[in-house]
Amino acid sequence: MDIEMMIQGYAVPWGIKIALALVIFIVGRWVAKGIVKLLKKLLSRSDKVDPMLVNFIASIANALLLLVVVIAALDQLGVDTTSLVALIGAAGLAIGLALQGSMQNFAAGVMILVFKPFKSGDFIEAGGVTGIVETVNIFSSTLRTGDNKEVIVPNGNIYSSSIINYSKRDTRRVDMVFGIGYDDDIRQAKSILEKLVSEDERILKEPAPVVALSELGDSSVNFVVRPWVNSGDYWAVLWAMNEKVKLAFDEAGISIPYPQMDVHLHNAEQAEK
Repeated sequence: MDIEMMIQGYAVPWGIKIALALVIFIVGRWVAKGIVKLLKKLLSRSDKVDPMLVNFIASIANALLLLVVVIAALDQLGVDTTSLVALIGAAGLAIGLALQGSMQNFAAGVMILVFKPFKSGDFIEAGGVTGIVETVNIFSSTLRTGDNKEVIVPNGNIYSSSIINYSKRDTRRVDMVFGIGYDDDIRQAKSILEKLVSEDERILKEPAPVVALSELGDSSVNFVVRPWVNSGDYWAVLWAMNEKVKLAFDEAGISIPYPQMDVHLHNAEQAEK
């Protein structure tokens, strides 16, 4: 009688609870998997959502859904899930406070992947670093500097500062300033600069380049030269123009002055006489 009572009073009810809990867990996992798969499919249809972000959101959604399934299964077994949920909430709050910096980097990484101010291969200046973007991850981005150093920058530093993307536009303007002496012929200098600009095939015709006298400085008469080029030709044109202008000015006898000061000495005794 005792065995039969134990079977009917404990084994059968607990067996049913365990079976129902297993059913809830198995079916819940299957439903969660289907929801995550549908979510990934919907997010993947948008060109604005990075694949890395899609996978990350899917992983978070999968973890949350599995947590709900586990809580539902434990509730079926009679476990007090209210205390469990409160414990999970408190643990989540403590972890969030401990990883406050990481959460900031995560939020910035999500914003970067969603709005895409830059992408891999772009030449940017952000977070105090200038270089080519190698990878964009959830918490940090990797940049390669001009001297081939790899710099890992937290996304929070990048998104909280100004981002200059030099690769975003197809064309760039090269801003140069060339100074000549006050005794030199400004018409001749301007003609040389215009000739050098017109001879360089990499310089675009539209927008038209600008060659103009911009300033009568303390030690020099300064010309601005502002041609437009394809972004990939920026540095090559800048360096080439500096060399060509120096050689052309030397050949024409036009001086490129350096800062100087004229000091006039007066003899006090002669001044008194």
